[in-house]
Amino acid sequence: MDTKQPFYKKRLLGIKIEELAIFVIFYLFWAFAYHTAITVNSRAWNEGETSILDFGEFMDSVGLDYILKAILTYPIWWLLIRKLKKLAYAKKILLHLIFLPVFVIVWQQIYYLVADWVGYGHLGGPAAAWDIYIPALFYALQFGIIHSYNYYLENQQKIRLEGELRTVALKSELSALKAQLNPHFLYNIFNTISASVPPQNEKTRQLIAELSDLFRYQLKASQVEKVPLYEELEFVNKYLDLEKERFQERLEVEVTVEPPLMNEMIPPMLLQPLVENSIKHGLSSLIEGGKISINIFKKDEKLHFEISDTGVGVKDKDSVFEKGIGLTNTKLRLEKMYQSTLNLSDNMPKGLKISFAI
Repeated sequence: MDTKQPFYKKRLLGIKIEELAIFVIFYLFWAFAYHTAITVNSRAWNEGETSILDFGEFMDSVGLDYILKAILTYPIWWLLIRKLKKLAYAKKILLHLIFLPVFVIVWQQIYYLVADWVGYGHLGGPAAAWDIYIPALFYALQFGIIHSYNYYLENQQKIRLEGELRTVALKSELSALKAQLNPHFLYNIFNTISASVPPQNEKTRQLIAELSDLFRYQLKASQVEKVPLYEELEFVNKYLDLEKERFQERLEVEVTVEPPLMNEMIPPMLLQPLVENSIKHGLSSLIEGGKISINIFKKDEKLHFEISDTGVGVKDKDSVFEKGIGLTNTKLRLEKMYQSTLNLSDNMPKGLKISFAI
């Protein structure tokens, strides 16, 4: 696939070739218009036997006039459109109030100096006022067009960006709806299966009910920003109850939290991925199993969480986030929502401790 940039899209002096071509055409048009106006006025003045200067020489100097204007325009364009492109338009207008007289005076002095040097004529005496008025008018016209064009480009880019964001938002919404369908469908199926389990298998019925509750909470988590701490802990406890059925006596759980903190609002599904990580990567490989401890407390107006295990531990703690989806997602959520992060440290006497504060 040929991804070579078209010639007209390339830049020269920071300006696209196509834009530069329009810029040149713009200058040629006004140079020609000025040339025509001077020619008409020359004939009128000559018929009246009144001549301010040699208009033959003056017409030769029109090219020098507009080339010099273009040279002086470029640094102002570069500064305002490129370097200070994020500056508010009101402030750019204030800068133009400074640049305009500088542009006119510098152009006039250099133009007169070069014209005298090469032998071109130029206005003199009271008529020199036209060489202030016309360049000032031209400056305002050209930068009015430049800013209008630049505003058009920015607006088009904004429209494209808004369209892309709407597309992304729509895809995210559809993904969220699909994600909701799976747990909603599953916990309804679990309830149907639970109802079909014979009464004598009450333990199985209870496990199915707990699993159904997990999916129900997962569905709720996709619909709300925050939940009370007690709801999150109920969800974690039900998850741990199911894990205990697998580990039996090999899994010990300890949860320490002060009752007044139970109504603190936290993001849903915040603790379960961390607890699951401790079981999966810390305890599951140990024959003797181990202990999961959850400690929640408040300090310095922040809610602190510590999830520790007595598992195998982690030597390279930086590599953990490259492997586990649960830890990585939780880390990103904390950074975006609270500008906080997950801290990994060694648990004593062994294992891993994960801590954070919100």
